[in-house]
Amino acid sequence: MSGRRGRLSSRARARDVIAEQPPWEQPRMRLDPIRAVSDDELEAVHQASLRVLAETGIDFLDDTARRQLAEAGADVDGDRVRFDPQLVEELISTAPHQFMLHGRDPIRDLVLGGDHIIYTSVASPPFVTGLGRDRRDGNRDDYRNLIKMGQVLNAIHTVAGYPVEPMDLHPSVRHLHATHDMLTLSDKVPFVYSLSRQRNLDAIEMTRIARGVDEATICEEPSIYSVINASTPLRYDTVMLHGIQEMSARNQPIIITPFTLAGAMAPVTVAGALVLQNAEALAGIAYTQVVRAGAPVCYGGFTSNVDMRSGSPAFGTPEYWKACLVGGQLARRYGVPYRSSNVNTSNSVDAQSAYESVIAIWGAVMGGVNLLLHAAGWLEGGLLTSYEKMVIDADLLNMVTEMLRPITVDDASLAVEAIAEVGPAGHFFGTSHTQDRYATEHFQPMVSSWTNFENWDDTGRLEAHDRAEKLAHLILAAHEEPPMPDDRRAELDAFVERRIAEGGVEADH
Repeated sequence: MSGRRGRLSSRARARDVIAEQPPWEQPRMRLDPIRAVSDDELEAVHQASLRVLAETGIDFLDDTARRQLAEAGADVDGDRVRFDPQLVEELISTAPHQFMLHGRDPIRDLVLGGDHIIYTSVASPPFVTGLGRDRRDGNRDDYRNLIKMGQVLNAIHTVAGYPVEPMDLHPSVRHLHATHDMLTLSDKVPFVYSLSRQRNLDAIEMTRIARGVDEATICEEPSIYSVINASTPLRYDTVMLHGIQEMSARNQPIIITPFTLAGAMAPVTVAGALVLQNAEALAGIAYTQVVRAGAPVCYGGFTSNVDMRSGSPAFGTPEYWKACLVGGQLARRYGVPYRSSNVNTSNSVDAQSAYESVIAIWGAVMGGVNLLLHAAGWLEGGLLTSYEKMVIDADLLNMVTEMLRPITVDDASLAVEAIAEVGPAGHFFGTSHTQDRYATEHFQPMVSSWTNFENWDDTGRLEAHDRAEKLAHLILAAHEEPPMPDDRRAELDAFVERRIAEGGVEADH
């Protein structure tokens, strides 16, 4: 019994700590986004992008996609597709300005677009570190733990892929196990990788079952989303196009995201890299609307630069910052939601990882981001997930949310009476004006702490990484599997068991 009481008290302590985090909410962008270029300069980027699509064109490596585009009016020559500028503008005009993402629990519904912001956990690194252990291969235990953390942390609204790749699961059935974990350990909006038609179809069906809705409803209510990356420069490969075909046809959101690195797969200038990003994004968005006019889609910007001495990708740089801002301007020009990312190139939870993440987040937020991917947990240029970085990033995201909250300016908040009450040389600690508001007026970070050296205790001596590690353990201890009706759970389990028995999907896709 003593062991059980110990576990219960440990969970109770964890719940107390986690209860101190800000409540679940979706932040709003209440400031005017920064315009990094003038209207004329933005139009120059737009026109250059249309010229690329009209003159050079872009390869679509799928027969169905090329046929559909030809029928829509594009010029198709082999794999190469060229777009008349008017056709591009007509197609993207049908994309929605904003739409609802439906969670398994309605409390988790999210608006994507407008002035709403969504934060996601890190996605797709092959390696993981943290909880007192060194860098290791992605595996299902860590994958499940990170899903649990994303469920408990209110700052994380949804996943954007596997928070670490569970490489100990065979590729043919990995998506079945991983999606099952995603839907049972969390009630937040799920994600599917577009790596084959069947993977998309399986994940959509599993999401439908978990939500307890019929096929007509899920096709009316976007409930799962996917990222489509162009193979920069100027190519969409087969599996990505199949993902658009299956998702857009069923009204599920697609995040079109060219991955353009200036100096490597894109021109070395920021402007040139943005032209390539924009041309690829416009082509992808246009194709979603060919598949289904009005299908939900998001403009993704992921332009950075490389270290020209080594050729390695660089993130959290001034160039990345500029591209974030202009990417938001372009998305607003087209009237579609905007995706950006929290990124850095540090190999550990150190000052570099912090300041590069701040640069990336600030560029995204001030660029008018709607979907902030990799918002918590990213290290090593996207190769590594860190438990401790996820906790620290969640703290940073909470600060951003608080910063975006409107400042109250009314008679009570102006505090003229309180100032008169205290008068010269007094203090405000004990006034009713302070006491009535101290618990709600000021955001309290979970990770960062302040006390002077003379008053340091053991907690105060810990570096941020160590404090975050302790919190990561508490967050995991606080996780509880969100309820799912027994009939839905049985149907979901049966679907996964059947698909695994059938062999899943071909492992080379």
